[in-house]
Amino acid sequence: QVQVKESGGGLVQAGGSLRLSCIASGYAFDSDNMGWFRQAPGKEREGVSCIRRSGSNTYYTDSVKGRFTISRDNAKNTLYLQMNNLQPEDTAMYYCAACYYDGAVRARSNYWGQGTQVTVSS
Repeated sequence: QVQVKESGGGLVQAGGSLRLSCIASGYAFDSDNMGWFRQAPGKEREGVSCIRRSGSNTYYTDSVKGRFTISRDNAKNTLYLQMNNLQPEDTAMYYCAACYYDGAVRARSNYWGQGTQVTVSS
């Protein structure tokens, strides 16, 4: 049974930092590109970042470039997202899932966790 579980969200002030984690189980984590997605109330889900299965390449949506860093530890089946200089517009529920990049970060998975809420106050 495939499961993903996100954690690390919280409430921070603008300019603050958070580190999200995602633990995957039930499948070969190191065989997939993995990414972070977010969805704010009333908005469509947005691809934030994607990392190749080896960690050799990373991709970001323009609004987070220079502020967010994606990484992974295949030995621990864990994906991370370091978020610095957070802004109110980053407020959303954040999810991890398998991904691909075609000029934008896209989801390639039917497996989604419950997400972790990030709220940034101004």
